[in-house]
Amino acid sequence: MQRRELFTSLVSGFKKTPEPELPLVIRPPYNKDSSLFEQECKNCDAKCASVCEENIIFISEDKTPYLSFEDGGCTFCDECASVCEFGVLTVENKQDVQAQVRIDESLCMSFHSVMCFSCKDPCLENAIVFEGLFKPVIDMSKCTACGFCISRCPSSAIVVESKNETT
Repeated sequence: MQRRELFTSLVSGFKKTPEPELPLVIRPPYNKDSSLFEQECKNCDAKCASVCEENIIFISEDKTPYLSFEDGGCTFCDECASVCEFGVLTVENKQDVQAQVRIDESLCMSFHSVMCFSCKDPCLENAIVFEGLFKPVIDMSKCTACGFCISRCPSSAIVVESKNETT
């Protein structure tokens, strides 16, 4: 055994291997008890996805619904909650999407002196404001995490994170 191999093997025991990051699952915004997704959705025929006017509700392999903002956002129309027969989604539990959006300044065209308002224009709550011409900021007190800004960003600079992640 070479000296380098010996030290590498000794040091490898001290290095922590990072745990693989689980993909973020964003649920429709009409739920109070997330355990109901796993318990009840397996018995359902995915009506919530079929009535979504924005086509952002998809059904995963475990038969639970999740949101994808690749092509649109949530209008909070209540349709998915209205058709849920198992009480997983209810209009009474309407809330903001349980996610947080942020702007990655390294990817944002505005932060690189390109006049772009692609994220601001579709924002239903006017939660994206510009400080000057080139600095978009998300007002978290107004943001519902509806997702409309995400698909409109030409540089994919808007990142979706878990609501309890710190940035």
